[in-house]
Amino acid sequence: MIKPQFALLTGCYAVLTWFSRSAYSNQLLIFFVIMALAFVSYFALAASTKHDHPIDAKEVLLGAALFRIIGCCGLPLFEDDYFRYLWDGYRFATSGSPYGIAPEAFFTDANIPKSWQSILGQINHPDIPTIYAPTFQYVFLAATLLAEGHVWVLQALLCLIDLWLIGNLLKLASPRQVLLYAWNPLVIKEIAMTAHPDGMLPALLIAAWLAGQQRQFVQAGLWLALAAAAKAAAWLLIPFWLAAFINKPRGWHMAMALALGFAVLYAPFWWQGATDAAGLKAFADGFEFNSALYGLLTLWLPPLPSKLLLGSLLLVVALAYGWRYWQQQTRALPRADGLLGGLLLVSPVINPWYLLWLLPFACIHRNPLAWAASALLLLAYVTGLNLDDPSLTPYQHPAWVRWVEFGCLILVWVGLHDKPLSRRISA
Repeated sequence: MIKPQFALLTGCYAVLTWFSRSAYSNQLLIFFVIMALAFVSYFALAASTKHDHPIDAKEVLLGAALFRIIGCCGLPLFEDDYFRYLWDGYRFATSGSPYGIAPEAFFTDANIPKSWQSILGQINHPDIPTIYAPTFQYVFLAATLLAEGHVWVLQALLCLIDLWLIGNLLKLASPRQVLLYAWNPLVIKEIAMTAHPDGMLPALLIAAWLAGQQRQFVQAGLWLALAAAAKAAAWLLIPFWLAAFINKPRGWHMAMALALGFAVLYAPFWWQGATDAAGLKAFADGFEFNSALYGLLTLWLPPLPSKLLLGSLLLVVALAYGWRYWQQQTRALPRADGLLGGLLLVSPVINPWYLLWLLPFACIHRNPLAWAASALLLLAYVTGLNLDDPSLTPYQHPAWVRWVEFGCLILVWVGLHDKPLSRRISA
């Protein structure tokens, strides 16, 4: 029997898909009403599976597939990053590398096909070369080769990777916990509809962990190499993955496969003289958006000292946790949700889809704060551009946005820590 909450959640995703293709798709208020209803039904559905209506792995996977199919029928909402993904795939396919040349260099190039001129003209920050690392670029290339210039192919590929991740999560956590990721409205919006590739990072890290558990250390190292060549954030976690398996027989094969795999992934681009480094440097030097601790600290300090101070703080915390982790006799999956959450707290940029890095780990470690964040950080879309407010710059928030986002998260955190220990364990 279909639960009313499941039917309502399905309906919300169907309406969101219709909305994305409608003449009203730029109306932020309608978007938030739909997403609010989706989150209400999502949390109600998750609560109903605790005692009254247990759920199994098959149901979780089928629901995840259904929601992603619905999402893939929609168009990206309040996001234009996908134009860069498509352009990178085109450049990779036609020149052998997406790196080294900013999109604006092609604005007056008569050799660019008309279908690509439209995509080129909608890329944000066209003066900056691409920031996306090789693992993502190979996926962009695959989408271009399958159906040139069509975002739905990229949406479908990323959804297949996400379903692979969910299948692996079910080997590490209960179906009820995995449901929290598999059916999450932010995940559906950011992967199935908006085609952000960030969910590949946890997919590769969890695949590496499972391969290590099975003593397939070469395979584990190659998955880690792909993760490291997807997002620099992977390097915060890779030492913990290595620490968990390095002392096992042939565990050092994991480190060797990681090093060789990473070199092979970057080698074609090093050979051609350009990688994602230039774009990443421009991004790191000049961008600030929706930041938490960084935004507060820059009220008193210049940007560079703020970054150095917060980076040092994160390093100290990671080293302290790393030492404690190394001392454990049996090394369980590290608290990647906490480490990546700490990285986001000190980062100058917190986009909503960055939560995709840590949400899968929150299934395993049962982190309610992560699920609250998945709802609250959607407020980051309240910008001058999306509000069509001339008093704000395109990526500027009204003053209240961050107070509501992070203030509510603090209240949730305080509320969780005020619970008796027995209630927190059973949550």
